[in-house]
Amino acid sequence: MGKNTVESCFIEGLKVITPAVFGDSRGYFMEVYNKRDFDEAGIDRVFVQDNQSASKKGVLRGLHFQIEHPQAKLVRAARGEVYDVAVDLRKGSPTFGQYYGVILSEENKKQFYIPEGFAHGFLVLSDYAEFAYKCTDFYHPNDEGGIIYNDPDIGVEWPIPEGMELIMSEKDTKWSGLADYKAQRGL
Repeated sequence: MGKNTVESCFIEGLKVITPAVFGDSRGYFMEVYNKRDFDEAGIDRVFVQDNQSASKKGVLRGLHFQIEHPQAKLVRAARGEVYDVAVDLRKGSPTFGQYYGVILSEENKKQFYIPEGFAHGFLVLSDYAEFAYKCTDFYHPNDEGGIIYNDPDIGVEWPIPEGMELIMSEKDTKWSGLADYKAQRGL
């Protein structure tokens, strides 16, 4: 893949991308996205929306997905550091209900590609973080779904330091677990 390195994860479809960074006394340059290179790496997707959020330390967003309009995402921490998680919700997948987590930071400049069919969330580890992501479908507010971040059936090992107070939206505290997700979809 051109100037970037792509690492496949144990869950099929997930990829961690480390861009080549060209630095000198002025700063650095890197390609965040190059369609040709991404196509070559098997990420042949059309992204239709770019989003960016800012959050303070302890903010946990997720685990989110869209029900009828699933989105593939290419995510990165433009500033700060986050622990980013994708949970496999693909029907019939051998890794259904399993998760993969990766540290994304301003320093490591890694990106995480998450195909359609995954729940996604992140925890801000630095004092402040700006999180950027490309999506393959538009946001549909009436199509939101979610799974509670601490579902024991999934067992995400969030790196929550002692004394860190989690900051979450009200809706993120009320999602149900994987068992309810499966029951609602007849899985």
